[in-house]
Amino acid sequence: MPLSIAQIVIDCADAQKLATFWAQALDRQVDPDASPDFATIGHGAASTGSAPALMFIKVPEPKRGKNRLHFDLAARQVPDWRTEVDRLLTLGATRVDEHQAFGWHWITMRDPEGNEFDLGAGAATA
Repeated sequence: MPLSIAQIVIDCADAQKLATFWAQALDRQVDPDASPDFATIGHGAASTGSAPALMFIKVPEPKRGKNRLHFDLAARQVPDWRTEVDRLLTLGATRVDEHQAFGWHWITMRDPEGNEFDLGAGAATA
């Protein structure tokens, strides 16, 4: 039987706050069972064939160092991808750096708890 990713678990200091950021960033809803210690986005979505759920769990230890795993986001139907950068900044993200490599252009950002993620801008220009 093949396996699938049911959910991605993210340790954090405030599950409700971080779940709210990611729900707004991804245009999804925080599931109604959310609390400051535990929150999910899209619970059960994996069974419908859509993106895996994101689960946020409060842990006592702070984040240390660079993520070993991160999200790569792509803007959908946004003619100017910088509009999405500005929207994420308004939601509480911070901008880290802008890159062009491997034939691609992207911006590295951090969510409100410092977890890195990338927003792809498309093919790099010369």
